[in-house]
Amino acid sequence: MGVCWGPVLRVLVLQAAWALGGGQVRYSVPEEAKAGTVVGRLAQDLGLEAGEPEARRLRLVAQGRRASVEVSGASGALVVSSRLDREELCGKSAPCALRLEVLVERPLRVFHVELEVTDINDNAPLFPAARKNLSLSENSPPGSRFPLEGASDADIGANAQLSYTLSPSEHFGLDVKTNDERKIVPSSLVLTKALDRETMAVHRLVVTASDGGRPALTGTVELVISVLDANDNAPQFNQSVYKVVVEVLDVNDNAPEVWVTSLSVPVPEDAAAGTVVALLSVSDRDSGANGRVRCAVWPASPFGLVATFAGSYSLVLREALDRERVSEYEVEVRAEDGGSPPLRASRGVRVPVSDVNDNAPSFAQAVYTVLARENNAAGAELARLWARDPDEAGNGRVSYSVAEGVVGGASSGVARRPASSYVSVDAESGRLWALQPLDYEELQVLQFEVRAVDAGEPPLCGNATVQLFVVDENDNAPALLPLAGGGPGVGAAVSAASGPVSGALWAWAAWGAPAGQVVAKIRAVDADSGYNAWLRYELWEPRGKGPFRVGLYSGEVSTARALEEADGPRQRLVIVVRDHGEPARSATATLSVSLVEGAEAALAAAGSSSSSSSLSGAGLRPAEGGASAASAASATNVWLVVAICAVSSLFLLAVVLYGASRWAPRAAVLSGPGPATLVCASEVGSWSYSQRQSRSLCVADGAGKSDLMVFSPNFPPLPPPPPGPAAKETQPEPPALLDTAPFRYW
Repeated sequence: MGVCWGPVLRVLVLQAAWALGGGQVRYSVPEEAKAGTVVGRLAQDLGLEAGEPEARRLRLVAQGRRASVEVSGASGALVVSSRLDREELCGKSAPCALRLEVLVERPLRVFHVELEVTDINDNAPLFPAARKNLSLSENSPPGSRFPLEGASDADIGANAQLSYTLSPSEHFGLDVKTNDERKIVPSSLVLTKALDRETMAVHRLVVTASDGGRPALTGTVELVISVLDANDNAPQFNQSVYKVVVEVLDVNDNAPEVWVTSLSVPVPEDAAAGTVVALLSVSDRDSGANGRVRCAVWPASPFGLVATFAGSYSLVLREALDRERVSEYEVEVRAEDGGSPPLRASRGVRVPVSDVNDNAPSFAQAVYTVLARENNAAGAELARLWARDPDEAGNGRVSYSVAEGVVGGASSGVARRPASSYVSVDAESGRLWALQPLDYEELQVLQFEVRAVDAGEPPLCGNATVQLFVVDENDNAPALLPLAGGGPGVGAAVSAASGPVSGALWAWAAWGAPAGQVVAKIRAVDADSGYNAWLRYELWEPRGKGPFRVGLYSGEVSTARALEEADGPRQRLVIVVRDHGEPARSATATLSVSLVEGAEAALAAAGSSSSSSSLSGAGLRPAEGGASAASAASATNVWLVVAICAVSSLFLLAVVLYGASRWAPRAAVLSGPGPATLVCASEVGSWSYSQRQSRSLCVADGAGKSDLMVFSPNFPPLPPPPPGPAAKETQPEPPALLDTAPFRYW
């Protein structure tokens, strides 16, 4: 029982003591104390034992404002929780006391705690303004007073007790007094010595206020006292006789002057950096800062200014020049003096740039392709070449020449000749012209270089390749071929269309031969190519419904119907061989056909085959002079073999060049004095397409077009379609020659 009543008695005793003491606990803490600072042992002061504050839920209840202290739950101590600012909490009130309520449960009790926040010297004295302007007349008598305002201090007590001092001055003093609140304040500024504006027009003083804290804090105000002038000085001379040296003070009334004392122009475009272009002289008739001159050059590139000595400058080259980009510079030298305001002047310098031979002539194209018709007149213009050289005068004056090269050789069957024997180029205009008529049958392609050389020192040059394609003209008439042994024979009865017939061909045909039986075959070739070598055979005589007809493209002479006795013993046929050129050329063959019995025709054929002459054939025999015709036929065969070999070599060379051009394409523009002609090919009729040379061309703006086929001389034509009226109707119309603009080839 005694154990149970012991704590209760203690509480009752404590409560009685608390009631007798007024029920309050008082603590004191300085402002600006750090958070966590222990203010007091609240639980212990309230008589709580260890562990009871947490068990009885000891807590703090603020009255109307945020409390800056709190109760630690474990120890029951009162600690600072946030910043305490006495001036914010209480202002000028003293003392600054915070009233707190502490609540304890089990049983529920309320205790009053008073927390006094003590002042620290954390505020310096503060004047109403940092600067105060005063105006005093210089004739103000000594002892004159001028009111001043004191400083304020947010602290209290000794921390707010202020004292004032004035910076040392022989003319002013500070009078202070104690106000009703027993505070020292500056009452006025006292003039202790007469002022003299002519000696000192402005006085600057500092009033310092210091508080009573430890350490003391201070605040200042600057007094700017302007002395107003009074007419207190009569004019007077310092001596009766003067002997006024008058010093004239300079004003900036003269602008700088710039002269070009030496000018070295024009400047070569290959001049090195640092080259002196001009010497300049700069002066200003003013003195001091008004006569000091600064110079600059505009534009800043590619020239600059270098000061050599006082008042002299050199205009020098800073960067490399390029006459082809800028041929002349207008340089402005600008001068400015040091006056206020500054005066300026400028001088323009014209700097021309002289040319050096630093650009080689350049053709617009690396490769020129030119088309020229054969049999052109000597001196005919083929093309105009032009090379650009941006240099001037002799450095840009270009002369043209044909580089020596060899055309032809053993593989082409043409004697080796220099390119300059075919063409020449005008040295000044670049006009390319032919020295002699060109022969397509001799030369199809002529490739050479044209060189452009300027007149500089040393001279520079550029090259361009010219590919001259000779376009075939219809300048060869068809030629009748003698046949090898065993074939139909051809005598001396061959002539040009306008020439006389010098002989005749003979053939035999049996009576009763059916329609369509071949009696003979006329064979001819044309040294031209393309349409110019496309041959057709026409029966010129007899006209109308004769017993014989000629294949339009095969040249085969066959019976048009069954032969009758009414046709007579002999038929004379005049056959014209004509090409498709413009104008067409032709040759005429005369064939005499003897109509005999079938047995006689067989005997004649057998006799002809046993003859030593190689010109006889089935149903054909030579007329008078057969031996000479055989000799001519043999010689023609030899030349035919040579022609075949030459054409085969050209074809092989064309295939190799075509393959190389396909693997290494290059572009060029066909050019020439007149419109180019595109010859389109067809593989019908008598064109020997197995012997053709083809080059692929495309127009200048892009995609490849159809092949241009340049044909070698033809061999005998292919057999025509079956005879009859339909043969002429179904014969293909030859394509027209197309005039085209210049084009690019691969």
